[in-house]
Amino acid sequence: MSAPVRLLVVGAGQRGTWYSRLAVQTGHAEIVAVAEADPARRAAFAREFGLPEVSVFDSWERLAGRERLADAAIVATQDAMHEEPTVLLAAQGYHLMLEKPMAPEEPPARRIAEAIIEAGVIAAVCHVLRYTPYTAALKELLDAGRIGRIVSIQHLEPVGWWHQAHSFVRGNWRSAAVSSPMLLAKACHDVDWLLYLAGEPVRRVSSFGGLAHFRADQRPAGAADRCLDCSIEPECPYSAPKLYFPLVDAQSPSEPVHWPLSVVSADASRAAVTEALRTGPYGRCVYACDNDVVDHQVVAMELAGGGTVSLTMTAFTPAEHRKTRIFGTHGYIDGDGHSIRLVDFRTGADETTSVDARGSGDHSDGDAGLVSAFVAAVAAGDAGLLRSDVRTSLAGHQVVWAAEEARRTGTVVSLP
Repeated sequence: MSAPVRLLVVGAGQRGTWYSRLAVQTGHAEIVAVAEADPARRAAFAREFGLPEVSVFDSWERLAGRERLADAAIVATQDAMHEEPTVLLAAQGYHLMLEKPMAPEEPPARRIAEAIIEAGVIAAVCHVLRYTPYTAALKELLDAGRIGRIVSIQHLEPVGWWHQAHSFVRGNWRSAAVSSPMLLAKACHDVDWLLYLAGEPVRRVSSFGGLAHFRADQRPAGAADRCLDCSIEPECPYSAPKLYFPLVDAQSPSEPVHWPLSVVSADASRAAVTEALRTGPYGRCVYACDNDVVDHQVVAMELAGGGTVSLTMTAFTPAEHRKTRIFGTHGYIDGDGHSIRLVDFRTGADETTSVDARGSGDHSDGDAGLVSAFVAAVAAGDAGLLRSDVRTSLAGHQVVWAAEEARRTGTVVSLP
């Protein structure tokens, strides 16, 4: 690579800022402009990346009619806000990295895909699980035929009790109407990843699940509307003080505020976080919120070749690595995100391989892998350096929408 890839960032929240840092860390990219509606986030982002005032915009609409400011753009707005800026930027010739999901519903997602294809730009939807070292090791075994033909896959997405409370009960993804169904928001890249491993499309889907616990009729006697006012808070597994105050104590004053605390307060002092819990959404009782997304869901998929895939997404786990079992005609694989056990039916060999990855904080290095691949693809003008394209992402999303239809209607849904 010679000159660095110049990046415009639309949406300077948690994901947009994180992807920007990773892009700069590659040594082959620079952030040259940002569009962000929130003034505090906009100012913090501009300071961190040293942006001049002329490169800082208070809305993506201000980019319309301008000459292109960068080689590529990262679009990391809220789910329902992806369509218009992505379509605009594609038409202006920006290569695009789009946070998943593409959109909450199929028509805007399809419009995004069509705009990208028509413009002929390089595009990556942020299905980061494709880019982990663990995935690379697993895919190599499958492609080498080590377990023969895949007959079925069993996959667990362990959301984690506190992550559910943070993001999907109190947080921005609590409502399907405001953001998207939880299966799309949290597990569309699980579906994408499973299809990547299986290597074939889905033809039929069924699904069951719902909101079992985080609702008013499950509220314990004596619970208050806010954790700071609640007499039973010390006994509650979903206590906001239990979750956030230890993060305050662990936060270094010299570093940017880390997730999930950063979503609660830009100021990591105990006083600021206490005020945020007293007045903001993250201090609410989990049984007194306006959430409606599921806290558990099971999806069954029939592949085009007759194989089957099951996905369980549940809140009621530790927040840890996904767990996957793959059943083949000649062998069996059991993986947990950092180790892979393979049993060969032909030889009886039973081997376990460990995969080096930092942990689950950035999807086991998947975030860095995706950003690095995108920067390289833009620099080389070679979309083949990416592990999926927008058509592939749209097809995976269609499986998710079919699963949601199946869950709501109690039917088996066929895909084209």
